[in-house]
Amino acid sequence: MRIIGGKLSRRIIHTPPGLPVRPTTDKAKEALFNILNHHVDFESIRVLDLFAGTGNISFEFASRGAIEVVSVENNPRCTRFVSQVKEKLSLDNITVYKADVMRFLPNAPGTFDVVFADPPYDMEGISRLPEKIFSNHVLKPGGLLIVEHPDTVSFESHKSFRDKRRYSKVHFSFFENMRTY
Repeated sequence: MRIIGGKLSRRIIHTPPGLPVRPTTDKAKEALFNILNHHVDFESIRVLDLFAGTGNISFEFASRGAIEVVSVENNPRCTRFVSQVKEKLSLDNITVYKADVMRFLPNAPGTFDVVFADPPYDMEGISRLPEKIFSNHVLKPGGLLIVEHPDTVSFESHKSFRDKRRYSKVHFSFFENMRTY
């Protein structure tokens, strides 16, 4: 895994073997961040990375100067790895939580400008994930939700859905929070 942008650009991070993850490919991640370059000011946002796995996306946002990145993952080996890399790379803008995402959302620490969710592709209830995020008010008004998902899932009928991009087997659906609180 490598960081593609920001102060740690081109930094390679070696993940331990046997982690139960499906990291976002470099090609898909690069395409995603090319899109985000036109929509967000990285140095002024708070990011929530749900189902963080190896921390691949968290490290990318942190490297680009996000004010804060909250990384949530249930697997203790993954959270330990993300915490170790965070310390090694002096990424003080990352906070790691070992938690079940669905239980974490109602108690999330504040609201976020960007929420990225990469749930297991076989997760039960994956189609209800955007509404769970919106109903817990973790996304700021005008904020952006990105869900990585398989091609068997479609979010296009969701009222906040804005766009979908496909990069090989990786699909990103984009939602915008038009609600005001």
